[in-house]
Amino acid sequence: MTVEEAAKALSVGRTQMFKLIADGSVPSVLIGRSRRVSVDAIREYARKLEDSAA
Repeated sequence: MTVEEAAKALSVGRTQMFKLIADGSVPSVLIGRSRRVSVDAIREYARKLEDSAA
């Protein structure tokens, strides 16, 4: 998914999503000039947030 789609899935802004990608919290890949985030990466990040909240 695009960075914008990933941000929407996590209910964060585009800038915050890029920060999460830059600091390695959410892995992503470059395909040509487009950055993509896997659905599994989003799920894993959300799971880590839930675990740390518990």
